[in-house]
Amino acid sequence: METCRLISYIAPAAPATRRQAQGDEPFVRPEIGFTPNWYRTALEIDFGQQWHTDPGYRRETILGMRGELRRRFGGTSIGGIDGADKPLDLLTGTYGCISVAAIYGVPIVYADDNWPNCEHRYLSDEQVDGLEPPDLGANAFFVELMAQVDWIAAREGQVEGFMNWQGVLNNAYRLCGEKLFYDMVDSPQRCLHLFDCICTTMIEAGKRLHERQLESGVEVSFFTVSNCLVNMVSPGHYRDTLLPFDRRIAEAFGCIGIHNCAWNADPYINDYATVPYLGYIDMGLDSDLARAREIIADARRALIYRPTDLVNRSLDMIRADLERIARDYEPCDVVVGDIDAGTPDERVLAFLELCGEINHN
Repeated sequence: METCRLISYIAPAAPATRRQAQGDEPFVRPEIGFTPNWYRTALEIDFGQQWHTDPGYRRETILGMRGELRRRFGGTSIGGIDGADKPLDLLTGTYGCISVAAIYGVPIVYADDNWPNCEHRYLSDEQVDGLEPPDLGANAFFVELMAQVDWIAAREGQVEGFMNWQGVLNNAYRLCGEKLFYDMVDSPQRCLHLFDCICTTMIEAGKRLHERQLESGVEVSFFTVSNCLVNMVSPGHYRDTLLPFDRRIAEAFGCIGIHNCAWNADPYINDYATVPYLGYIDMGLDSDLARAREIIADARRALIYRPTDLVNRSLDMIRADLERIARDYEPCDVVVGDIDAGTPDERVLAFLELCGEINHN
C-alpha cells in the first residue's frame, strides 16, 4: 500500500481543508486561518451570494485578502502567501461546507460576514426512503459549479484548489436534522440507504471535479472527509454504520484525509487506523496524542488548536501546549483556524514564533 501524506490548508476566507504534503514540512507546522468576518472587518468584503457564484468577483477579493495578509503577516505562509499570485486558487472556499446539501436541493442561506449555511428544511422519512443520488450532469447546482470551474480554467490556465465535500454524517445531518441520530438507533436501514446515496454523490462529484482539474494540468489524487459530528455517535455506531463509507471513499481515491475538529478522538482512533490510504488525521488537545502517533504512524497528523485558546491562554501556557504536542505527536501540523476579528495580530505572530522556536530546539 503506497503511503500518501496530506497537510492542513486554509485559503483566505475558506474553511480548513487539506492539500498534498511536499515532504519538507517542519516537525511542528503551523497553519493559520481567519473567518470571513475577519476579512470583512479589515476590507469590507461582502461574502454573500456573489462571492460564491461569481469567480471574477471572488478573484478580486482574494487578491485583496492576500495583500492584507502580506501587509500584516509578511514573511509567513498564512493563506498560502508564500506562493505566487498565479495561478490563483479561486476554488477553495466556494460554497463553504454545504455543496452536497445544495446538490440535494437544500436551499442555501448566504451571509455577508460568514460562510453560507443551509435552511433547516429536512427530508421526511418517505423522502429519505425514496432518495436516489442526483444525476450530476443535470443537477442545477453542480452544473453551475462546474461552469465556474471552466471560467477559472480559462482565466487562470489551471484550476487550483479544493471543494469541501464534508463527510457522510455531516451531510446527512444537513438533510435530516437531529432526527438522524434517532434513526441510527430506530431505523438503521433507512440511515444506511441515506448514507449510501450521499457517499455515492460525494465520490462522483469529487471524481468529476478532479477530472476537470486534471484537464487543466492540476492533479488532485485524494479526498478529505469531515467527521465534525462523529462525537455525536457512539464508537460502535461509527464502526458499524459510518466507517464502511469512509473506507469506500478511501478506496475510490487512493488517499484520504479525516478531519475531526478539536474533539477527543480516542474512542474512534482504532477504527480510523483501519482506513486504507490514510494520509491525514486531526484531533483535539484532549486526545491521547502519543497513542495516536503510535497507532497512526504513517499518516500526517494534525492538532486542531482552538482560536479561543490562542487568545485566552498565556504565552507560557501556549508554549507548554506546543511542547507537549511536539513531544507526543510530531511530526504534525498545528492548525488554528476560525480566528475572528479582534484577535491581536501580535498574538498570531507570537504563536508562529513559538512554533519556530520549538522546531529549532
